[in-house]
Amino acid sequence: MKNLHEILKKENYKKIKFKITKTQHLLIKAKINGVIGNFILDTGASSSCIGFESVELFLVEAKKSKTKASGAGATGMFTQMATKNQLQLGNWKDHSFDLVIFDLSHVNEALTQHKAKPVHGIIGADVLMKGKAIVDYYNNYLYLLK
Repeated sequence: MKNLHEILKKENYKKIKFKITKTQHLLIKAKINGVIGNFILDTGASSSCIGFESVELFLVEAKKSKTKASGAGATGMFTQMATKNQLQLGNWKDHSFDLVIFDLSHVNEALTQHKAKPVHGIIGADVLMKGKAIVDYYNNYLYLLK
C-alpha cells in the first residue's frame, strides 16, 4: 500500500513541515513578500493575519478595515487589511494573498508565559481552504494543493 505522501505527491500536493510547540500549537515558517517569519498554523482561525508590529517587516501596505477581530480571549479588536501579497509555505505559493493586521500581543504574551517563542502571525483557514489542505498531525506535515 502506498503511503500518504506518495499519494498526495502524485496529486500535485506540496508538503510543508511544521513543528509542535510546548503549548501544543502548530508552528510553521512562511514567507510573506519574500520575508520569512514564524506563524501558528490555526485551522480554527478564519483569516490569516500578522501583528501591527510586523507590517514593515513583511513589506505590506496596511489599509483601513471595518472588520473587528476576535479570538484567543479577545474581542472587538481594531484591524487593518493588506491585500495582494505573496505567500510562500515551502514550495507552495499564493500570489494574491490577503492578510488581516491586528494586535497580536495577547497571543504572544500567552506564548511567552509558557516559555514558547512569539510569532509574527497566524496562517488560517483562508489559506487552508484555498490549498485544499490536509494536515498530517502524526508526521507533522501540512499538504497544500497548487
